[in-house]
Amino acid sequence: MRVFVAGGSGVLGRRLIPRLVERGHDVVASTTSAAKLRLLEELGAEGVVMNGLDADAVRRALTAARPDALAHEMTAISLSHAGKPDIKHPDRWFAGTNRLRTTGTDNLLAAARAAGVGTIVAQGYASWNGDPDGPAVQDEQATLNLMPGTASEVGLEALRHSEERVLDAGGAVLRYGALYGPGATDDQVELIRKRQYPLVGNGAGYSSWIHLDDAASATALAIEQHAAGVFNIVDDEPAQARDWLPYLAECAGAKPPMRVPVWLARMLAGDQAVVMMTEGRAFSNAKAKRELGWHLIYPSWRQGFRAEFSAPARPEVRAS
Repeated sequence: MRVFVAGGSGVLGRRLIPRLVERGHDVVASTTSAAKLRLLEELGAEGVVMNGLDADAVRRALTAARPDALAHEMTAISLSHAGKPDIKHPDRWFAGTNRLRTTGTDNLLAAARAAGVGTIVAQGYASWNGDPDGPAVQDEQATLNLMPGTASEVGLEALRHSEERVLDAGGAVLRYGALYGPGATDDQVELIRKRQYPLVGNGAGYSSWIHLDDAASATALAIEQHAAGVFNIVDDEPAQARDWLPYLAECAGAKPPMRVPVWLARMLAGDQAVVMMTEGRAFSNAKAKRELGWHLIYPSWRQGFRAEFSAPARPEVRAS
């Protein structure tokens, strides 16, 4: 197929493009920076500069590409777009990404409809944000926690907007777990090494993780199978914060994380950090494995963390 990857120069796009090319697909990928066109070409894609918030630019790009399938991977979380991580104020930190998940999604879907694109796959999120009143591990039917009244609500509402629009268009939403791998967790690992990423309260909250390469393989399968509906793209082992955080610190060669009480964490890091580490709900990947025939390279974050953070860093293709 001819696949348009919107946001192809992001951390997931950089793993997805080579996988699609290896599987025989013709890929066109967008970036917001002309300086990254060379990177996209080296990955095997035809690169195009596109601002996802510019409806006319999106329409022109998809009309010119004439793709069979669209993968929506646009975010603005990188340091160059969003600045340093600000977990206490996710409404500010994710402001650009939230616009891409609302206005950007609407622009992509309108352009895809006009260009006759038959398959649409878009990213969602499923890590700690399951139904707070539900079981520790939840399936795709779970009501996501929108954290009403907190600084996280605007971003979680943006995710819901994107999901609803994509599903209405007959597409698939891939709710990726917390992504890790080349370029995805550098900020977190740096904070852990500085002992500035503490364990909150009892650390009993659950999260779901997924390596970038496993997320990319699931995405390729969803595109090839013209999937529709919601799929949790997470690994096999839901993880409590009191297990994954010390293990990540160990793999990264850092000292064990400090512990802070809930009241102090809420004051310093905000509601999202507290919910994630003390009340989080994780997700099941049974549907994706069953319906997509998906097999994980790293079934557990334990294997993935050890491979990713204990070994020399993998070389990445960069624009020269």
